Amino acid sequence: MLDKNLLEILVCPVTKGPLIYDKAHGELISVSGRLAYPIRDDIPVMLEEEARVLTAEEADAYRKGGSAES
Repeated sequence: MLDKNLLEILVCPVTKGPLIYDKAHGELISVSGRLAYPIRDDIPVMLEEEARVLTAEEADAYRKGGSAES
């Protein structure tokens, strides 16, 4: 589990926008950047080259406050 204080200060390194914690997938989501940053051993990997690109559908689901679950 990530520290709540850490989650409050982290931003997307690409867009400088807010991140959404997706605990189920172990990722930090940047909706504006359409990127999902992995969390490994409770440590966010905030490198653009390590991030997964979100599909338009996934980004829309997060934007609407839901999950990207199909």
